[in-house]
Amino acid sequence: MTDWVKRTQPIQIGDMVGYSKRFLQSTGQYTGDAPFARGKVIDLQSLGTDTILAYIEWDKPDLPARVNVKNLSTVKQIQLGE
Repeated sequence: MTDWVKRTQPIQIGDMVGYSKRFLQSTGQYTGDAPFARGKVIDLQSLGTDTILAYIEWDKPDLPARVNVKNLSTVKQIQLGE
């Protein structure tokens, strides 16, 4: 990844994240662990021009370690209802 992409991308290594409201609503997940899970991004992997996977250490068990960054929001955004 280039320096510019790293600086302008919304999810960075070290960020605290959760699933985005849009993703949870689109998959019908209103209860359970996923809406309340928080995790720390430990690595990012680019799979082409449009797909970036975040490797996450979750605070809840049995959640996928790799998630598309398009399906995530930072904890600050979640607190604002985004």
